[in-house]
Amino acid sequence: MRPLLITLALTLAAGAAPSLAHAASFDCQRAKAPDEKAICAYLPLNDKDVRMSVLYEINKRTLAMGGRGVLIDAQQQWLHDRRSCGANRACLNRAYDRRLGELERGLERIYRNGPF
Repeated sequence: MRPLLITLALTLAAGAAPSLAHAASFDCQRAKAPDEKAICAYLPLNDKDVRMSVLYEINKRTLAMGGRGVLIDAQQQWLHDRRSCGANRACLNRAYDRRLGELERGLERIYRNGPF
């Protein structure tokens, strides 16, 4: 059922899906940093950014205030770490894969508590 919940969340977020000029978390037309430009130029990275943004928002909206602050701090640190990849696609892919895994594990509490 977990893939079903994630698919549902991504489908619900489709109304907020980016245009070709946007990744989920930033406007590609305003991208200046090498990591942002690489994400905008390479569809698989853009797709990972969309997924990361959706999972981050789901986690953020379902956490209590203390947990939300920890999540926000972790996201800021991750963005800092992602920036250090520059335009290196392999590094960016690893960064996204790691963050996506963390955010998916964060949803485990939803899976445990829901009637899915």
